[in-house]
Amino acid sequence: MKVLVAVKRVIDANVKVRVKADGTGVETANVKMAMNPFCEIAVEEAIRLKEAGKATEIVAVSCGAQSSQETIRTALAMGADRGIHVLTDVVLQPLAVAKLLKAVIAKEQPGLVILGKQAIDDDCNQTGQMLAGLLGWPQATFASKLQVEDGGFTVTREVDAGLEVIKLKAPALITTDLRLNEPRYASLPNIMKAKKKPIEALTPEALGVDVTPRVKTLKVVEPAKRKSGVRVKSVSELVDKLRNEAKVI
Repeated sequence: MKVLVAVKRVIDANVKVRVKADGTGVETANVKMAMNPFCEIAVEEAIRLKEAGKATEIVAVSCGAQSSQETIRTALAMGADRGIHVLTDVVLQPLAVAKLLKAVIAKEQPGLVILGKQAIDDDCNQTGQMLAGLLGWPQATFASKLQVEDGGFTVTREVDAGLEVIKLKAPALITTDLRLNEPRYASLPNIMKAKKKPIEALTPEALGVDVTPRVKTLKVVEPAKRKSGVRVKSVSELVDKLRNEAKVI
């Protein structure tokens, strides 16, 4: 079974995000970038499937600017076999990414597609669901456990009420949640080997996909600063402030 994993380049989770002075977006110049944490979990799960003999090949795919190749190299260093880079300087939105991935999947014919449930930069949580809809494939979002069975998968999902277990027929799409696994660190020998692994370059035009943005960002602003709290001396004073100042009761 071939497994295709989508990976995204985002601002490192440990970096404080700064809004540009003109409010057009966030500052990315000279900012440390990394693979989206949920994508790391997706790559790790694919590697574990291969180590268990359930997968034969892992293909890492990323869409975006030339710098996205660094993210693909990270996936290759973790254990992916080869990469595909859809090169474009257009700011990609979830639907455009879903259409690009659909075109790549039509070319690669994987038995399983794994994506992170969301990216930490835009928090859209849309690409996996859109892609499954475009493909007409069964999907399991927010996966915390994955088991491969004959002709399909059993997935434990994290839902508001607890856990939900569903069965999917292959081919299928899964999006990963935090508790699915703990991603490994790439070893130095594997980082060196990753430099020799192939990365195929494609373009949206070659795939026949229009990636023109459909949503316009009007302005990006910092969240409002929270006011400091105050101490009250009694329950009656607290109730009075909640009723007359906060007006929540």
